[in-house]
Amino acid sequence: MTQDVELTRHDGVLSITLRRPGKKNAITGDMYEAMIAAFAEADRDPEIGAVLMRGSDGVFTAGNDIGDFIASAQTPTGMAAWRFVEHLASLDTPLVAAIEGLAIGIGTTLILHCDLVYAAPDAQFRMPFVDLGLVPEAGSSLLLPQRVGLARASEMLMLCESFGAEDAQRLGLVNAVVANADLYAHAAEKARMLAAKPRAAIATTRRLLRGDRPALVARMREEAQAFSRAMQSDEARQAFTSFMSRSKPAS
Repeated sequence: MTQDVELTRHDGVLSITLRRPGKKNAITGDMYEAMIAAFAEADRDPEIGAVLMRGSDGVFTAGNDIGDFIASAQTPTGMAAWRFVEHLASLDTPLVAAIEGLAIGIGTTLILHCDLVYAAPDAQFRMPFVDLGLVPEAGSSLLLPQRVGLARASEMLMLCESFGAEDAQRLGLVNAVVANADLYAHAAEKARMLAAKPRAAIATTRRLLRGDRPALVARMREEAQAFSRAMQSDEARQAFTSFMSRSKPAS
């Protein structure tokens, strides 16, 4: 489907690696489609007991590929990004993440859907939606206040300031901070431990911990509608134009 997403299987764990280092693993529609297919495979295959996500070359992801995202936003209800976040909400297989370097936008909101998250000391999280004239996504407007409280969630989603691995751990967004050299092995071992557990018990426990799944999906769709309207606004167009001009290499 795409060479930018690598899938490997070992000891009951399906590993998803984002491999687009030239673009800091920025996610395209094709990459979302590959991850959606991987989630479906994990839930369908009785040999898979956990999914592990990571980025390549010391970066988790710089978020959406802006050019690809703008092009696909002409039909936002069918965008792979929206279908991906709904698959996050419906995934039954435990999800583990290993975060190095940048984790921007979906790179941060995705961890709200993970069961276990391990971050390197250099991990940097940021949700810059408002700065781009947009609104939160992936259910973050619901999940983040539940996790960290309204005051801190407002700060993160409205000021759009970055925060590091230690802050993420203190806030309960990350389970542990692990040295870069040990990060993947540590996360992989935790994923293997989950995969070795009784599957039905793990799946039921996961659903009970996460609560009202229909309410989460409803919020995601509300966010998607607001996001779609924001994408058409003058302030979003100006923000995207400014971002794209900053991203172009000097001639």
